[in-house]
Amino acid sequence: QQGLNEAFKAGTLTGDFIAVIRFQGPKANGMPELHKLTTVLGILQDRGQRVALVTDGRMSGASGKVPAAIHVTPEAVEDGPIARIHEGDVIRLDADAGTLEVFVPAPEFALRRTAEADLIGNEFGFGRELFAGFRQLVGRADHGASAFGTA
Repeated sequence: QQGLNEAFKAGTLTGDFIAVIRFQGPKANGMPELHKLTTVLGILQDRGQRVALVTDGRMSGASGKVPAAIHVTPEAVEDGPIARIHEGDVIRLDADAGTLEVFVPAPEFALRRTAEADLIGNEFGFGRELFAGFRQLVGRADHGASAFGTA
């Protein structure tokens, strides 16, 4: 979220793109609301750019007009496919069909190194110490992100 906002302020977000924001899922980061992305992506759309969002985090469904695949699971910190997407990969997000495709040959994609999570400072401040145990126990977002077992 911060990196995208910095790139926007620097004027480096040109052309059509799909922003991939990972390590925002329940285990990695407690699944914070990514509302700061809505304004930036909306402005880029208003300028004529075709933009979309893919994230293992969450974003309000009322956040606007930007096509988004949210709650992508398994999340990046659990070695989910989102951790293997590289900058420059061609991605197709089809909201009508409910599909997300990365156009990389399957054998190559499977062998890719996963992105490294920079979660420094993620454990302390704003009461985050109280929730560290929950982040370790929490289940997948598509199963309700419960820390008390699954249904």
